[in-house]
Parts: sequence; structure tokens; C-alpha cells
Amino acid sequence: MVGQTFFGNFDLASAAIWAFWVFFALLVYYLQTESMREGYPLEDETEHGTPREGLFSLAQDKTFKLPHGRGEVTVPSGQRPDRTDIALERSSMSAGSPYIPTGDPMVDGVGPASWANRRDVTELDAHGHAKIRPMSQLPDFAFSAGRDPRGKPVVAGDGEVVGRIIDMWVDIPEALVRYLAVDLNPEGSGKIRLIPMTMARIKSDRVTVRSIYSAQFEGVPQTKSDGEITMLEEEKITAWYAGGTLYADPKRIEAQL
Repeated sequence: MVGQTFFGNFDLASAAIWAFWVFFALLVYYLQTESMREGYPLEDETEHGTPREGLFSLAQDKTFKLPHGRGEVTVPSGQRPDRTDIALERSSMSAGSPYIPTGDPMVDGVGPASWANRRDVTELDAHGHAKIRPMSQLPDFAFSAGRDPRGKPVVAGDGEVVGRIIDMWVDIPEALVRYLAVDLNPEGSGKIRLIPMTMARIKSDRVTVRSIYSAQFEGVPQTKSDGEITMLEEEKITAWYAGGTLYADPKRIEAQL
């Protein structure tokens, strides 16, 4: 009609704010369901282990094509199976009770020594090449600053010398040293173990590793290849040293002030 607008009796401001809240609620629901593609469905900590989804339902399966010919992965239903050989027992049936190791926690990979069941393949860079390799096999890399650990003795947490550093394993895209290679045999027979760079301290005359003792270097998980390390091997090696911060010595488990 003349003199009246089409939205004369319609509250545009109210419609806009309600449209925003509807959009925001749908966005939260979408983001929450998409975040549940890994690690879900959750399972109750009971003997039955029934699935528990919570307020939001699981997202529909989505298949991703992995680069460099590594196949496909479908989530959430096609995830890697959880570890079933965990040597732990509940200290009580009440919810949230701590779990107690039933064997050697460092060997069993539980507690601080736990590791994730990652794929047993090397991590690749954008060009499909192994990301982490020994510096001795990289002619384009050279040591340029700081203290060169190669040739220095390795001192364990109990003060014993366990070997000497013979190489550094480099994250090529990041140009960072990820691991130190130690030969446990003083005659250099090739009994090699890797030390995560973050667990080592390079001093002027030695490299110290406080988390584990000399007797535990033999048990450090080894790599299948002399020049590459898989993602699963990285998990297990790092977990061994991390677990040693608590389990290397029974005295470390006791409460401290």
C-alpha cells in the first residue's frame, strides 16, 4: 500500500540476531562432530567397555587419500586399533581410580612410558622423502654452531659412561637435530641406540642423559633401518626415555618433598 514499506511491521534486527544464533549453534555442532574423528567413540572404564558418545553424535565416515601412494584412511570408523596388551590393573573399581603396572612399565610401555600406536612407516616431507635421517648420510648438512656432540662420551643418570656419540639424526625440513646416535660398544661394533635430543644435555666434555641408567640403554627400542626411523619407532624410543624419569629407579616413584 502507498506509504507503507514491505517490512513495515517486521523486526529486522530481531530476525538478524536469531539468524546469527541459529548459524552459531549449527557451527558449534559441526565443529564438535568433526573434532570427533580421532579417538572416538570413547569407552567407559568398565569390564564391558561400552561406547560412549556424549551429547554430540559421531561424524559420518570420511575417507582421506594419503599422499605419496600410502593408501587411504577412513575416520572415525577406520582408525588404528587401540593397544590391547596394556599391563595395567585398576587399583579400585571406583571411577577415576589410578592404574597400577603389573610388570616392567618401561618394557610394557605404560604410564609415563606409554606410546601411541602410530603407523610403522617413516614420516615424509612434502616431496615424499624421509624427514629424519642421519647427518652422516646428508652431504648438504654440516655442523655450524654450538657444541658438536660427536665423539663425546655419554653419561647415564647413574654416572656411568655407556658409550659415545657417533652421529646426529636431523629433521631435514626443519633443519633441527632430533636424535643423537650413541654406540654402546667402546670398540665401535655398531650397537647403536638413539637418544631424543630433548632428553640429552651436551656439555663441554660429555653428553648427559639423566632419565635412564646405564643398564637401561640396552633396552632402548631399535630402528629397523640404519638410515630411517618410523613414526612408531619414534613413539617407543621417546617413551622409553620419558618413562625412565619415573621408573628408572624405584626411589623415583616414592613421594618427594
